[in-house]
Amino acid sequence: MKDICCIGHVTRDRIVTSEKTVYMPGGTAYYMAYGMNQLPPKVSFQLLTKVGEDQRGEIDKMRQAGIDVVCHDSAHTVFFENRYGRNSDRRTQRVLAKADPFTMDELAPLQARVFHLGSLLADDFSPEVVASLAERGRVSIDEQGFLREVRGESVRPVNWKHKHEILHYTHMLKLNEHEMVAIGGSRDPRDVSRELAAMGVREVIITLGSYGSFIYAGDKFYQIPAYKPSARTDATGCGDTFSTGYLYMRLQGADCMEAGKFAAAMCTLKLEHNGPFDGTMEDIERVAGQSFR
Repeated sequence: MKDICCIGHVTRDRIVTSEKTVYMPGGTAYYMAYGMNQLPPKVSFQLLTKVGEDQRGEIDKMRQAGIDVVCHDSAHTVFFENRYGRNSDRRTQRVLAKADPFTMDELAPLQARVFHLGSLLADDFSPEVVASLAERGRVSIDEQGFLREVRGESVRPVNWKHKHEILHYTHMLKLNEHEMVAIGGSRDPRDVSRELAAMGVREVIITLGSYGSFIYAGDKFYQIPAYKPSARTDATGCGDTFSTGYLYMRLQGADCMEAGKFAAAMCTLKLEHNGPFDGTMEDIERVAGQSFR
């Protein structure tokens, strides 16, 4: 049994900023897998993904790097375009190709203490899939994909169709400041956190960009600072990096505050360059100004 199993599509990404255009793999699955791989192996990790033939080489690279990957075939690989303006906390997206959703048969063999669902689009995970995983471990969800669907090539915001069913089975839910308003109708993270907890979520993690993050668990609120980066190069994958650090620490018994600070420091380091987190424990401790050993 693994400590963490991340389930999500590895994507092809085109990242457009005012300075340059970069092509690279992406998706929650990609950023979490490489982020976990950089950390000391105190938490066991496995990735389950689906890609088309064009991205099989990237899966081979992940395995060569030492990442435990289970990969199923898909007719296509998810292809995202992410465009950032001067404010790196905001982006516009297009989807140029979609992958097949995950099925019950593909997930049946998995065993883990925590299943992290890296949703990219609304139909990635059905309520039946989430319920099945919850019978075997705790479910952690990145909310972003449940709130967006593809119309043509455009990514459009949608209501979370099966919100109550899925949140009933969700132990940890990660969302950003925009998703917080979309799901809770409020700009106050305390109000939204209490609402989500009433639906069954045990730990609510709200990232607020350069304003830090906010965690609600066990009827207690935790305010996590944001650490200043040396440069704001690419925010793609920052939310996924936060989930990586948070789960890594929580599964070692860290409390929400310590796990949140660790995750925030990882985000700062990731923000400073394109691609997934590639730092060390020493880098994380330097940014956070404390030891996590």
